[in-house]
Order: sequence, then structure tokens, then C-alpha cells
Amino acid sequence: MAEASTFLAAKRNLPLRVAVVTGANKGIGFELCRNLASKGIMVVLTSRDEKRGLEAFAKLKDSGLSHHLVFHQLDVTVPSSIASLVDYVKSKFGKLDVLVNNAGIFGAILHQQAFVKATELAGYFPSEEQASEYEIATQTFELAEECLETNYYGAKRMVEAFVPLLHLSDSPRIVNVSSIMGLLKNIPSQWAKEVLSDAESVTEEQVDEVLKQFLKDFKEGSLKDQGWPIYFSAYTLSKAAMNAYTRIVANKYPSFLVNSIGPGFVKTDITCNTGALTAAEGAENVARLALLPNDGPSGHFFLRKEVSSF
Repeated sequence: MAEASTFLAAKRNLPLRVAVVTGANKGIGFELCRNLASKGIMVVLTSRDEKRGLEAFAKLKDSGLSHHLVFHQLDVTVPSSIASLVDYVKSKFGKLDVLVNNAGIFGAILHQQAFVKATELAGYFPSEEQASEYEIATQTFELAEECLETNYYGAKRMVEAFVPLLHLSDSPRIVNVSSIMGLLKNIPSQWAKEVLSDAESVTEEQVDEVLKQFLKDFKEGSLKDQGWPIYFSAYTLSKAAMNAYTRIVANKYPSFLVNSIGPGFVKTDITCNTGALTAAEGAENVARLALLPNDGPSGHFFLRKEVSSF
């Protein structure tokens, strides 16, 4: 099978492997494009902002990666934008081997000075208690909605749209870039924990129910009373939902390798460029899952290089 695909790729002058990376104009996504392209994989760098995406694309081209890199605009919250990308990948490459759902937003307005101070004292991303003490962020219902729509539903739309092209690959991989903040221990609600932790039988409808209830309680101002995280609420829920969805997809498509990962405390815009790892180091952790051998794990959540509980 692999020999046949190699022959067909050579005959049609196609790359052996094709990857799509969302949210790739900066940070981990940008460095992941560099990482994969340098290993001979054809990478589709995508960005919601076309101008910033083209600037990122130009930077990587100038570093000598022009033969393994293309750009396409993508907004994961807009179905027609996703459909346009699917059509492009299908017509240009005929398949997809690797989908990396990296696009994400924080869902809150960080107060940079307070955040940096709390981070320095904590030595890591601030806990909820530290976030409260230093008042490091402001949340609104609109930002929470946008966060879930981008981080969770955007990734879900991408998977659903690209499944047919991933089925044409000999080594389909899906990597969902998550976060340590998405660990279920960060969600006080016992009901939400039980739903999202049920690895064998959790359904998309149940994940939707959790998120709808969260938004309802957020709108009513009852986050604390109903057992939701108070700070970074939407981001935490979006990543916990993504981790649950990772297992759903892994169970649904046993021929795929599907995993989520918290790449580490990385210096990016979301962390106000604090953190223990560079974007390139964070990207290397993601790349490892994108390039797993065919006997690799599936349906797991990784923290950096190690399998973690959810």
C-alpha cells in the first residue's frame, strides 16, 4: 500500500505527505510549519488574517522552505472558509495526511502587567487563586462564546470537513493543540467532569450539552455557584471539550491516529511571551504526534512528551 502511494505520488508529482496547520501565522503554529516543512512534508500554512498569513509565509519561504510550503486563508469559525480550504487541498494534493488544529484564542482580556507579575511569582501559568488575587484578566460572555466557537467548534468543523481527504491517506493523523488548563481537575463541576471523562461512551451531543450549560450559567452570572472555573473559564472548557472530542474521533476512526496535546508553557502572545519553552520547542512536541509511526498511540492527551490523564 505504501509503495503504491509512493509510486502514485511520484507519478503525479505530489508530495508524499501533506499537512494543514491552522492558526499558523505566529507562535507554535508558525514554528510547526517550519518544523514539518524542513522534514520534507508539504505544509499548508493557514491564517484567519490573510495579510499576516502571507507575511508569515514569506518569512518561511525566505528561510529556504518554499518547496514545501503553501498558504491559504482560513477562518475556522466560517464554514464556507473551511470548505474553500478543503477544495484547495483536494484539487492541489488529492488527500490530506496530517491535520493540526492549532487555531485558538484565550477568551479573555489579559491585563499584561498583572499577568506577568503573577506568572513570575508562580513560576508557571497562574492558578485560579493567583489570577483572582492579581486580577489578571477580564472576561465577558461575548468573548466566552467566541472562544468556544473558535477553539472547540472550529476544530470540530475542521475534522468533519477533512475526514474524507484523511481517509485517502496511508497514515492519517489529527493533532488537537490543547492545554494543561484543559485538565478536568480544573473544572469543579462534578457533572461536567463525569461527562467529559467517560472515555468510552462520551458523545458529541453530551459535550455540546456541557458547553451550552456553561454558557447559560456564564450569562446568568452563576459560574461559581454552578461549579465552573472563575478565571480563564471559556479557555479551560474549550480545551477540556477538545480533549473529550479527541477520544470521540479516535474511537470513530480507528485507522486514524488522533491525539491532543498540551505543548508546554510556551512563550506566545497568549502567555504575554512568558513561559519556559520557546515556540519552536512547543512546536517540536506537536510535531512528534503529527509524525507518529503507524503503530503509535491514539485517543490520548499528552503533556509535552508524556501521556497524561484527562
